[in-house]
Amino acid sequence: MNTGNDRHTGDTAPSYGPLSGCVALVTGASSGIGAATAVALARQGADLALVARRTERLEDLAATVRKEGRSCAVLTADLRDTARARQCVEDAVEQCGRLDVLVNNAGFAVPGKVEESDPEGWERMLDLNVRAVLHISQQALPHLLRTASDGPRGVADLVNVSSVAGRLVRPGNGVYSASKHAVGALSEAMRHEVTARGVRVGLVEPGVVATELTADSAVATAARGMPRESWLHPEDIARAIAFMVTQPSHAAVNEIMVRPTAQEH
Repeated sequence: MNTGNDRHTGDTAPSYGPLSGCVALVTGASSGIGAATAVALARQGADLALVARRTERLEDLAATVRKEGRSCAVLTADLRDTARARQCVEDAVEQCGRLDVLVNNAGFAVPGKVEESDPEGWERMLDLNVRAVLHISQQALPHLLRTASDGPRGVADLVNVSSVAGRLVRPGNGVYSASKHAVGALSEAMRHEVTARGVRVGLVEPGVVATELTADSAVATAARGMPRESWLHPEDIARAIAFMVTQPSHAAVNEIMVRPTAQEH
C-alpha cells in the first residue's frame, strides 16, 4: 500500500551532497538502524523510499526526511509477503523515478536453542532475514544496473545489513546466526555477479545495537553483561552505511563490521 510521497510536478528539492539526484530504498525503516540510515542518506542528498509495516512511524520519519529538503515515498508492506516485497521495489521506482541505492535492513531475531525453540520463529527469521533480502535484491538489480550504466555517479549500491552473528555462532542463537551467514554468502555471490557492471554490494555487520530488536532480556543476556550505555546506537551503523555508498565510483567498500568498543566477541 502506498500512502503517498511529496514529489509533485514542478517541485525541486535542493541539490547538495554526494548522493544528490539519487534515490535510496531502505527496508525496515520504521525504527532503529533503518530510520537512522534514511536520515543519514537524506543528509547526503538522497531522496528516499521507505518500507516497513508501521505506516504511522514511516510518515513521522518521512516528515524528518522532508525537513532535510528531500523527497520521500512511504510504502507500507510486510516483507514476508514475497509478492508485496517485490512490488515495493517497482512502486519505489515508479514514484521516485529511479533507484540508486538499496539498503536491505529489515530483519527479525528470536533467540533459542534449536531443540527447544518455536519453529514459527525460525520461519519468520528466514522469511525476513533471507528470503526478503533475496527477492528484493533480485527485483532491484535491473534498476541498479541501469543506474550504474546510465546515471551520473557511474555506480549503484546494494547494501545488506547482517550481524556479527553472521560470523560468530553462540549457543542459543543458531537459527539467527544461520540466517545471517546466509546474508553474507548471498552478498558475496551477488558481488561477483554484478561488480564488473558497476553495482557495488556491501555487507554491514553490527555488533550489539540499542534498538527495538535488542530490547528484550534474552538479547541483553547475549550481550554478556555489557552495560546498555556501552552498546552501539543506530546512528553508528547509519554512518557506516553512508560511508559505504558515498565512496567514489572506483572504490567499493564490500564489508564493514562495527562493534561496541567493549564487545569482545
